[in-house]
Amino acid sequence: MVKQKLIDYWTRTGIVKNQELIKAFKKIKREDFVLNKKEAYLDIALPILEKQTISQPSTIMIMLEALELKKGDKVLEIGAGSGYNASLIAELVKPETVYTTEIIPELVEFAKNNLKKAKINNVKVFNTDGSKGLLKYSPFNKIIVTAACPEIPKPLISQLKNNGILIAPVGSYSQEMIKITKKNNKLIKENLGNFVFVKLRGKHGFKNQFF
Repeated sequence: MVKQKLIDYWTRTGIVKNQELIKAFKKIKREDFVLNKKEAYLDIALPILEKQTISQPSTIMIMLEALELKKGDKVLEIGAGSGYNASLIAELVKPETVYTTEIIPELVEFAKNNLKKAKINNVKVFNTDGSKGLLKYSPFNKIIVTAACPEIPKPLISQLKNNGILIAPVGSYSQEMIKITKKNNKLIKENLGNFVFVKLRGKHGFKNQFF
């Protein structure tokens, strides 16, 4: 089974140590969130709608492992995409609500429909500029950005709770995955490696970017 092969690879290499994250991956059907079900468990990024992508499974696992999710965490995701990332987060933090933003209206509907199909009911999808965060619902224990940022948006840092964790890919053509831990209002930064993401839109995203 291709799904199990991914799990075996992550376990063998130590990419995923959080067993609750493995359980969430087993439970949530990735095929409900992609356009071609036959490609669901290939370890590659896949196209969705509006020239956007769903990240490869290993990248998602690296980010969620680093986020140190636990039950009751209040999480903000920037870039709902297909809704898959939010579905995994929702499984780990339930019954707490996951707040996810998406600037592209077509993807908002795509994510909502996919989440409904997967019977995930603790995710709220907002059609808004996620680079500005969601001040109304802040602060958050954890924040994850699923698109490349020129720098970490300042509103997201201000909306992160003390002892909170923020994960974001930072850079232009390729990105460094940055993990920020907020300790007594000081930021501790860690580099998790190099990746390639689509670029963040919005006020704190890339300017003059053609899509």
